[in-house]
Order: sequence, then structure tokens, then C-alpha cells
Amino acid sequence: MNPVKRAYRGLEAWFNLSFGPEWNPLYNLGTLAFFFFWVVLVSGLYLFIFFDTSIAGAYASVEYMTHEQWYLGGVMRSLHRYASDAAVITILLHMLREFALDRYRGFRWFSWFTGVPTLWFVITLGITGYWLVWDELGLYVALLSSRLMDALPIVSGSMTRDFLEGQLTDRFFTLMGFLHLLGQPVLLVFAIWIHVKRLSHVRISAPRGLAIGSLAALLVLSFALPAESHAPANLARVAPVLKLDWFYLNVYPLLDHWTAGKTWTLTLGVTFLLMLMPWLPPKKTGPAAEVHLEACNGCGQCADDCPFDAISVRPRTDGARWSHEVVVQPNLCASCGICVGSCPSSNPFRQRGKPLVTGIDMPNYSADDMRTRTEQALKRARQGAPRIIAFGCDNAYDASRLEPRGCAAVNVFCAGMLPATLVEYALKKGADGVFITGCRTGDCFFRYGNVWLDKRFEGNRKPRLRAGADRKRIRIYRGAETDGARIDAAFDDFRVYLGTLGTDHADDGTRAVEATHEGA
Repeated sequence: MNPVKRAYRGLEAWFNLSFGPEWNPLYNLGTLAFFFFWVVLVSGLYLFIFFDTSIAGAYASVEYMTHEQWYLGGVMRSLHRYASDAAVITILLHMLREFALDRYRGFRWFSWFTGVPTLWFVITLGITGYWLVWDELGLYVALLSSRLMDALPIVSGSMTRDFLEGQLTDRFFTLMGFLHLLGQPVLLVFAIWIHVKRLSHVRISAPRGLAIGSLAALLVLSFALPAESHAPANLARVAPVLKLDWFYLNVYPLLDHWTAGKTWTLTLGVTFLLMLMPWLPPKKTGPAAEVHLEACNGCGQCADDCPFDAISVRPRTDGARWSHEVVVQPNLCASCGICVGSCPSSNPFRQRGKPLVTGIDMPNYSADDMRTRTEQALKRARQGAPRIIAFGCDNAYDASRLEPRGCAAVNVFCAGMLPATLVEYALKKGADGVFITGCRTGDCFFRYGNVWLDKRFEGNRKPRLRAGADRKRIRIYRGAETDGARIDAAFDDFRVYLGTLGTDHADDGTRAVEATHEGA
């Protein structure tokens, strides 16, 4: 494991101890960014009610809200400022996380490629916001923004001259207000829609407790360090000191030493380099899932479970009695195998004595392969009680490392690939217990593998773990590659617990699956 990934895993583990998996901010960076945008929107709408979109009145109206109406307008202004900064921070942390965990290449290239320019929309939105205050900092931003725009071949080259000659009009200032309030936010929403277009079940709401805590922190910061303006803009005076917001205005100090052309070259160069990172070097994705219509009844469960919107449902084409069939778009498929665990025909009790054919399957690791490997693992398992089968995830802790502790391991691409009935099958075939591990709770490499697995075992999502399964003998304990000691300890505890149950697999059906634990 590379040191960046190891360090980030350690940081996530610390946040899990502090907040728990559900409220871990590092697992909710995307939804937190959405939440901060909502705070920016609501506070911005309030500020616009009292904002005067004229050169002469802009500064005075902001000062009125900041000082005369400090208890509401001033708080709203501070919330607007700090939530904007928080949005940039969460976006940057989100990018860092995807890079550290190698979740930006392969089938994920589109989200990364479209996410980088989305940050541009956020930054330019903040820049026009500072412009509108029309204090010394606003003038500084306006002048240097004009220099940058004048350096582009599509602009006439007169924006800076307008400022120097005092030709800026109320009409132009009103246009900037329109862009900041409506034009740029619409473009940002469109960019975000493109960014998540290849994902399904996209969450936009942060966990309630995390959202309330974040809002409380912003309010405390707003009262402790209220946002304030510099002196009013004066075209005849150069401000001696400016307090820059480095999240939005980090490029502007370069213009004190560089030409606008050099600044554009650096900025666009970094942007294009970031956009090209998924191919530096590229990451190969496995073969796409395949549909076997002879075993598909068109239920659409795989399409509903697919985290990357790679499966669709359409009218039947083979003349079978079913009305629909599913189709896989290979260029969108992540090769996670979650669809295999979603298919009712992946039931290993079917077609005994001959290859198991399921409605949708992975060509490089089929449901029949899983059944065969499970049967082979049962033969390898230590004779005598307890005989344990450990199912592991390729993107988390390697379950084969548990074999010296007294089990036989079967790894899958994703925990969500595991059919619930395969666990029952292992128990029916002689396993005294089944130990399942995978990505940390709230952090599935394929987004929803953990979620769907839990819902199937709880009986809340098809295909469900059947009522006859001996749930006392199933233990789920999740953890990352760095959580080996915790997973080993959980496995030893489970083995001891199975020893107290003996080898009688009778189940009264009244106990649920052992509580899912977080390995950090």
C-alpha cells in the first residue's frame, strides 16, 4: 500500500472513532459540499434583498447589513463567506480522497475529468462575489480579473482601460450581480449534473447530525469572526494591505510579478494536468457483466442495484414469456459484480450437478465459480468444530490472511457481489459459521456494495437471505487493508463464539444477523 493511501486510511480511522462511520465527514464530502452550497444559496438570497446593484450604493448596502443589521444581515454575510470557503475545502478534500484511494482512474475517469472544471465554476462564482462588495478588495479583484480577461483573444482588451479611466457604469455592475445571482449558479448546477451523470443513487443530503453540526460550527465562526469589508473602493488610491481569501483568490498575487499570459499558462496547465491524471498511468477495468437471457426474467433488480448506471431495462427481444430484459452498457460497467448478487437466479441451490447459469454474470468470475470455490473451501476447512468460511472483498482486507487462524477463504470483487443464498448454501453444506469482511462501513469501493449486502441480509432488499438461514452463525465485520489486527481479533472472537454453539445448525429464526461492526 502506498504511503499516501496508508496515511489517509489512518486519518479516516481517527474520524471514525470521533464521529462514527455514519457521520464521518470524510465519507460525506460530496453531500457536505451540497449542504454548504445550500447555505450559500439561502444566505445569498437574503443578502440580495438588501443589496444595491449600483456602484454608488453597493458598498453602503453591504455595510448596512454588516453593522446596522448585524444580528441577521451580518450573520448571513458571514455564513455566506464561510460556507463558500467550506465548499471549496470539501471539494479539495474530495479530490484528495479520490486520488489517495485510487478512485479516479479506470471506470471512474469521467467523474474526475468533469469534476476538475466544476471547481472552476465554484471559484469564478466566488470571485464575482468579492467583486460585488466593491471595497478595496473588490476593486483589486475587478482590476486583476480584467487584466486576465483582456489577455484572452476572445475579449476586446478594453476592460482594464474602463477601470483606469473611471468608465465603469451601473449597468455593468448590475450585469455582474445578475451573473453572480443567477447565471453562474445555473452553470454550476449543470456542471454538477454532468459530474454525477454516470452514477446512480446519488445522495445530495448530508446526514442530519453532520449537517446540524456543520451549520452550528459556521454560526459560531460567524459570531466569533464576522466577515467585514475593507475601505470603500477608490480608483485613485492603492490599498496598502489586503486580506485575501486564499481559497478563491490564490492566483491573483501572481499578477503582481507575472504577466496575465504567464498566469493563464500556469492555471490552465495545472487544470489540464489534473484532468489528464486518470491516464497517467491508466487503470484497466475488468470485462463487463454479461446478460444470459435464458435465465433472465427481466425483474430489473440488477439495474436498480447498479451503482454506476450501467444497466437498463428494455422490452423483451427474444420472444420469451417475460415482458422485459436487461442490457449492459460495457463502457459504463465497473466490473464490480454487484449485479450478480442482485440476480435471483444466482441462487446456488439451483441446477445442482451442472453449471449454474444466472441472468447476469461476470465472465471472469461467475456465480458458478463462486459456488465451486465455496465448495472447495469447505473441503479445505479444518475438520472439527468450528469450520468457518470467510468471504472477503478484493478492495479491502484480504480474507485469505485469515486462513492460518482457522478458516477457508473465498474472495469476491465486492461484498455486494455475494448472493445471500450462497451464505446459506455454505451453512447447509457443512460450514459451522460464515465470516464476511469488506470495505469499511460507509466507504464501499463500489459505492453501494455494503449497503445492498446489509439490506439483503436484513430482509429489506431482494434477493433476501431466506428465513431458514441460521443467522447466529453469520458475522459481518468490515475494515480496510490497514485494519488487519481488528479483523483478526473479530474473527478469533467469532470462532470462540461458534464453539459455544456446537455443530447443531438448528435455528429458531428469531435472531438477526450479528451486528455489523466497523473495523476502525
